[in-house]
Amino acid sequence: MSQGYRRHVGLFSATMLIAGSMIGSGVFIVAADMVRTGRSGGFLLAAWGLTAALTLFAALSYGELAGMFPRAGGQYTYLRETYGPAAGFLYGWTFFVVIECGTIAAVAVGFGKYLGSFFPSITDAAWLGPHLDVPLIRVTEAISVGPYHLGLTPSRLSGIVVVLLLSAVNLYGVKLGTRIQDLFTVTKIGGLAALILLGLLLRPPAAPSPAPFVPLDGAAALPFLTALLVVQTGSMFSADAWNAITFIAGEVKDPEHTIPRSLFIGTTLVCGLYVLANAAYLKVLGPAGIATAPQDRVGSAALQALLGSGGGLIMAGSILISMFGCLNGLVLSGARVYQRMAEDGLFYPQAATLNAHGVPGFGLWIQALWTCLLTLTGTYGQLLDFVMLPTILFYVLTVGGVFLLRWRRPDFPRPVRVWGYPFVPGLYLAGALAIIGALFIHRPSYSWPGLLLVALGWPVYLVVKPRITT
Repeated sequence: MSQGYRRHVGLFSATMLIAGSMIGSGVFIVAADMVRTGRSGGFLLAAWGLTAALTLFAALSYGELAGMFPRAGGQYTYLRETYGPAAGFLYGWTFFVVIECGTIAAVAVGFGKYLGSFFPSITDAAWLGPHLDVPLIRVTEAISVGPYHLGLTPSRLSGIVVVLLLSAVNLYGVKLGTRIQDLFTVTKIGGLAALILLGLLLRPPAAPSPAPFVPLDGAAALPFLTALLVVQTGSMFSADAWNAITFIAGEVKDPEHTIPRSLFIGTTLVCGLYVLANAAYLKVLGPAGIATAPQDRVGSAALQALLGSGGGLIMAGSILISMFGCLNGLVLSGARVYQRMAEDGLFYPQAATLNAHGVPGFGLWIQALWTCLLTLTGTYGQLLDFVMLPTILFYVLTVGGVFLLRWRRPDFPRPVRVWGYPFVPGLYLAGALAIIGALFIHRPSYSWPGLLLVALGWPVYLVVKPRITT
């Protein structure tokens, strides 16, 4: 049971878990698609600025909830306490089916993409065994599904191996998991900082062309604000998992204060690095160079432009370290949600127990199994599009809970109150709802399936509802 958790995580490790879970592959990849959509360097920086502001506003709002409910389960607990068990289950269902496992799968696919820099045979262009191509299916004039390419490739296989390895390692306790996280997070922050300094201070051998950028596909440009909202699937995905520390609240020392502080420090640090990294990309490559980076490997292209062919390999190695640490943080934190749900009768009963090392072993393995299956379903971009709309939707509900709980439980102890209330959570809700609307209109191929996965949780809830414990 959750009382069996061991409180080993202090402020430094909590902050490193947040930063390490946030910094994965996205910041080195998604800028290419963002520039192709927005068509300018100013747009790219504006998009990352919006992501940074919204992420910080959400983290500050979560700080109040974390102080109120310092228990394992994090966002699941907040939603259950605010809206009841049905909302908690729908989040937990979506968290397992697409949000957490889908995020792990997307980063694992990205890991395989960069591993191909060292081993060309590790590619997504070759199939290992049978595969299935699902063509584009047009449901209505505005809504289509697909295309999907299902099967095992060398790139996807490498991601699966890493997920299984980290799941096995994290069976031996949160102390070991956080030590691995601390090491890889410090290393990757150093690597990202080095890229930023080199990009901003060194002059590339060939300056980027000043010619206006024209998208490769020749598609009509979206209005600036609409494009700014649509590309948040990439930048917000890259800045996601900042709430990972809330899932392991049962293992954090003085969680009422440590978690809110780590949320503020971790998100501010990472978002600042992200904005600076994209400024460095622009200085080194220019918008056209970012948009045409081979296989969207913008980070590698930038360092290669500065240091030659060896620079690309150095950057690829740094990114692999980054993604390995990100995967460890995600694997470590996710299983705690299933353990908390199982205690409430909303997940497999076996997931409620902790192993001899005080971690939810069953939850780790079932998470690994579903994640491995998801890696077979799509490319990096497809996976993150599936993930982001449900993720933002539940962020909206959770931040909205700050307002509801202030009204319903005004006397409930709040060790930390969100700074700038009601404006900070209010601005987050306005921005996030605008992004959801833009995704439904302009990315329906992946937005609607993501919402459908949430809806499928309702009949499942009706089945498990009789087992709910109070």
